[in-house]
Amino acid sequence: MSERSNLRRNSGQFEPKRTHPFRRFLLWCFCFLVLAAMGWSSWVVRQINLVAAQDQAQPADAIAVFGAAEYSGRPSPVYHARLDHAVTLYRKQIAPIVITFGGGSDKDSGKTEGGVGRDYLLANGIPFDKIIAETHSVDTEQQVELLAQIAEENNLSHIVLVSDNTHLFRIQELCRRAGLDVYTSPRPALGHIDSYDLFMRYFHEVLSYTAMRLDIDV
Repeated sequence: MSERSNLRRNSGQFEPKRTHPFRRFLLWCFCFLVLAAMGWSSWVVRQINLVAAQDQAQPADAIAVFGAAEYSGRPSPVYHARLDHAVTLYRKQIAPIVITFGGGSDKDSGKTEGGVGRDYLLANGIPFDKIIAETHSVDTEQQVELLAQIAEENNLSHIVLVSDNTHLFRIQELCRRAGLDVYTSPRPALGHIDSYDLFMRYFHEVLSYTAMRLDIDV
């Protein structure tokens, strides 16, 4: 065999494999989706941070405290902080009514987040007739729906929303969809939040807000 033919054979071993056009198309689609998801997530995180950094509390018709866990009739530390913030706003005469939210389950022995919140507010000097306790909702979306009903039934035009800072952007958007005029007021921070917990909070809010925009139940 001639030296020239050997060179042709050897050089052929180094020819790059051609990517199938369909595989190349799928790769481009995947890269586009990843970049789009990153861009969308960054935008949502920016909106969360913008709302989280503001305390818009001002004179209104009611203060709405969104529910968090309760343990055998006692508010969890997070819920405790939300309720304390609502008490502070009430004492500053921001609004004459406080609304608590959140249902319960059998394992709660009949206790509900809304009911526990009402009891805590009573113990801190807010009169019974100045508290509205909602005790059936199971998630943020339901709480906003019921807030809209309560607002209509009680002629409440302006409402201050109390929750965690990362939670308020989504609540605000849900309230706007429901036709409510709202102001956000984040509860004070509780100690140090490690990076993993903070990441999971943002991840949950980005996922939940995206599902809301796409009308998907998660």
